Amino acid sequence: MNTKFEAGINIAIKIPKSKYEKTVAFYRDILKLVVEEKPIDNPTVSRTHEVKFGHNVLWLDCVDNYTHSETWLQLTVPDVAVATQYLQLNGVDTCDEIEELPEDMHWITDPAGTVFNVQQKP
Repeated sequence: MNTKFEAGINIAIKIPKSKYEKTVAFYRDILKLVVEEKPIDNPTVSRTHEVKFGHNVLWLDCVDNYTHSETWLQLTVPDVAVATQYLQLNGVDTCDEIEELPEDMHWITDPAGTVFNVQQKP
């Protein structure tokens, strides 16, 4: 079984609430990037800002219960079920309890703890 993983355009930075406003201001006022707050309905993310970051989209997510920032990356695949089987055969389990997401996506982590969202290639 084989599957092709590609980097997606979305990168999320999970930011503790105490550092959120200063972080948004850094991207908007110091780096002068296009920053726009977006509505969000998520039990673990209280606010989010979209940042145009070249060909990528950087999501600044405010998380009330974090003590340090984390960077989460997107992976796209032709078939999520096939990719999930492939990952499991190679000792990589999904960890969908990390954060709510649609049923056709999964969270995984690398050995260092970096979080990846695995989803269908558009």
